[in-house]
Amino acid sequence: MRSVTSEPFLTNASLTDAGLTDALCWEAIKNRDRHADGAFVYAVKTTGVYCRPGCSSRLPNRDNVQFFQTCTEAAQAGFRPCKRCQPHTLSPQETQVALIAKICKMIEASDISLSLSELSTAAGLSQYHFQRLFKQIVGVTPKAYEIAQRQKRVRDGLQQGSSVTQTLYDAGFCTSSHFYQGAIDMLGMVPKQYKAGAEDVEIQFAIEQSFLGWVLVAATERGICAIDLGDTPRALAAQLQSRFPNAQFREPDASFAQEVAQVIAFIETPDRGLDLPLDIQGTAFQQRVWKALQTIPAGTTMSYAEVAQQIQQPTAVRAVATACAANRLAVAIPCHRVVRSNGDVSGYRWGVERKRVLLEREKSN
Repeated sequence: MRSVTSEPFLTNASLTDAGLTDALCWEAIKNRDRHADGAFVYAVKTTGVYCRPGCSSRLPNRDNVQFFQTCTEAAQAGFRPCKRCQPHTLSPQETQVALIAKICKMIEASDISLSLSELSTAAGLSQYHFQRLFKQIVGVTPKAYEIAQRQKRVRDGLQQGSSVTQTLYDAGFCTSSHFYQGAIDMLGMVPKQYKAGAEDVEIQFAIEQSFLGWVLVAATERGICAIDLGDTPRALAAQLQSRFPNAQFREPDASFAQEVAQVIAFIETPDRGLDLPLDIQGTAFQQRVWKALQTIPAGTTMSYAEVAQQIQQPTAVRAVATACAANRLAVAIPCHRVVRSNGDVSGYRWGVERKRVLLEREKSN
């Protein structure tokens, strides 16, 4: 029997995608998996009662069990809520998630930095308990979440044409030195260049064919900034142009042509590795996820839950999936090696079919 705390249960969205399989739901019930509470309910035909998956009541006979996605559906079918687990009310876990979601909105709406004391008081918890609960649910500390929101405000403000100085203060940075300290890692270039659509930033790029179709490789002076897969060279070039509208694009020199050849060879045979500098732009959490992905050997896969476990954020399954979707370096950061907990292949920036082909090719080599 699987341990109840071995990994978080699939989210509602994942369950819907997976078709709410009876086998998956029954496994959660047998394990009294509280991570599944809120994802579905089960009803027992002989008692006329419906329960949460984590209910501590006696395990029913499988033949007498019927699954419902919501309490409303169970009630409409003639079942009444269990008095022990009270599935028609919020579970303790759901209550905690709602509380932390409220605090997240509070952070997002604030124009100033809120202290841990202020946030924990708003949550009605001790600072230690609040910090621990926030990190468990969101995947990062309250401070890291606040910084991520500031970064988003910076990107939005610069893209909307605000001055760099006005943007950094509007985003909640108290001093310009604090802002500029991490600006390049956050934006991939100095703020004035980002504001101007990467003006004065030189980008070399080339488009070649591979077994996955057309591949675009682009690089700044810091390293490879994009590895995109697509159906036509025109579409790939247009995507790069929209991402860096005012950059200075130039033909690849001999040195970059060799780097492009290395990338194409790496896509064909990933076991050889890719020893090139990467211009990785993302939040601290995203970079932690991407670093973990780079440890997954070719020919193997991990689930989103296993990646969350590896970065020591076991409840951040959805945040891990979001970080995978934000990856712009196909194959170099192998988000294609992350699958659902049941092994299904889904969710790939460059198309599920390409993900499936990549995995099959890696397993056969």
